[in-house]
Amino acid sequence: MKAEFEKIHEEAVVVDSHNDTIMAHKRLGISLKVRTDKTQVDLPRLREAGVDVSFFAVDVTRAIKNHLTYALDAFGFFEKDLESSWNEVSIIATRNDLLEATRKGNLAIILAIENSDALEGSLNVLRMLFKLGVRSIGLTHNPRSLAADGVGESRTGGGLTNFGVHLVEEMNKLGIAVDLAHISEKGFWDVLEVSRKPVIVSHGNCKALCNHRRNITDEQIRGLASKGGVIGVTFVPAFVDEKKPSLPRLIDHIDHIVEIAGVDHVGIGSDFDGGGTLLKDVTDLPKITKELLERGYSECEVKKILGGNFLRVLSDILP
Repeated sequence: MKAEFEKIHEEAVVVDSHNDTIMAHKRLGISLKVRTDKTQVDLPRLREAGVDVSFFAVDVTRAIKNHLTYALDAFGFFEKDLESSWNEVSIIATRNDLLEATRKGNLAIILAIENSDALEGSLNVLRMLFKLGVRSIGLTHNPRSLAADGVGESRTGGGLTNFGVHLVEEMNKLGIAVDLAHISEKGFWDVLEVSRKPVIVSHGNCKALCNHRRNITDEQIRGLASKGGVIGVTFVPAFVDEKKPSLPRLIDHIDHIVEIAGVDHVGIGSDFDGGGTLLKDVTDLPKITKELLERGYSECEVKKILGGNFLRVLSDILP
């Protein structure tokens, strides 16, 4: 007989707003259709974990001078790998696609890019990537991009560039989520001024609980909430606690966001296959549901955190 937390987890629409799984499998030459202990995510384990919507990101930062080719090569690998699986997975292009996929029980995949240098400074490239199905783009990684400074460049006080302003505006028009993970604090506030749509932090935690440069301040969390956005708490140990990262400490970050911004603005952004090693792999996600219930969250609140909040934002952003 299943425990109550297992039933609630099964009933919830579970959304993970960030993994680096495409490149992890591509580098190893392993299909995502095959269960393997060499990565943290594959299709069999996503099903076992009850994940309904997953952001599959390609980080182009290491691709010096060929960011676009790097992204296209990764997405090409992914598309070819899944070509016999379209009856059970769906690349999400519109809000109707999202509704239909969750209704049918298909895994809904959001194609994402980490670091907008994949656009090579061209809004025309943005439009073509949109046609290929990309629906979330992180403006920066830690270094400076053509759009903005990342947290690794915070010394400069730099924020959005002119290109970055136009990029955010065009992403709003097309229906692509603006992801502020990794961006400098100045860039963060610049985007909140420019964007007409909710924005996301796909994977990050609270600076008040762990003073890491990748985490965001209470003021930023409130600003994100004021735009209707969501932060996906992430499983990178160094972002959870400087000394003793643990699952209960991760839940402390959720508690903190709920306390200062409300339960409608927090979700899950694992960073599996990209450093999110606090949990062994995606099949450990029900442990979060169990911890949340033990903290006293209601079933409705747990379902918002597990995915309902990101579903709301996606429904607002997608065309």
